[in-house]
Amino acid sequence: MDITQLILDDHHEQRRLFAMIEEIDRTDTAALAALWTRLSALLDVHAEAEELFFYPEVLKLGTGAGGADSAAGETKDAIHDQNEIRDTAADVARHDVGSRDWFNAVDKANKANSEHMGEEEREGLTDFRRHASLELRHDLAYGSPRTMRVISRGRPGRQGSSEVHRLEPVGSTRRSRATWQFVPEPDRQ
Repeated sequence: MDITQLILDDHHEQRRLFAMIEEIDRTDTAALAALWTRLSALLDVHAEAEELFFYPEVLKLGTGAGGADSAAGETKDAIHDQNEIRDTAADVARHDVGSRDWFNAVDKANKANSEHMGEEEREGLTDFRRHASLELRHDLAYGSPRTMRVISRGRPGRQGSSEVHRLEPVGSTRRSRATWQFVPEPDRQ
């Protein structure tokens, strides 16, 4: 297992959850709200972890792939895309679950996310596979403090995770959103 596979696994789960929202009866607001809560959490954790652990390594090793002129260009574009996804996800929360406006906002989030994933799969992931050693790819997936592993499991501390982590704020971004780091929880007695 390596970091690129974990990212692809997350992309699959994001696509699956968007599809489930499309299939649910529009009057079943409890199910829609539950799915959106899960999906929006996954989008947020996924983006934060990529920004903290994956893209810094792409910047160090990458040269550009899939039409991107440079690793810096593909990274800048990915961060821009993730901020757009954050904005569209925040817009979903402004509407009543199941309303026409809510579904329109979900559609915009889906479109922004789908475009980002396609670019990332052609550019950042390809660039990283070409230039990063398997050892580094593995270490990012399973290394201390189990950085990206949390992505494929959802929120840190979720049942089934091999370690329990908490997220701690380490600063603010330009959007006044917290930047997070994964911190191992002390053993619970």
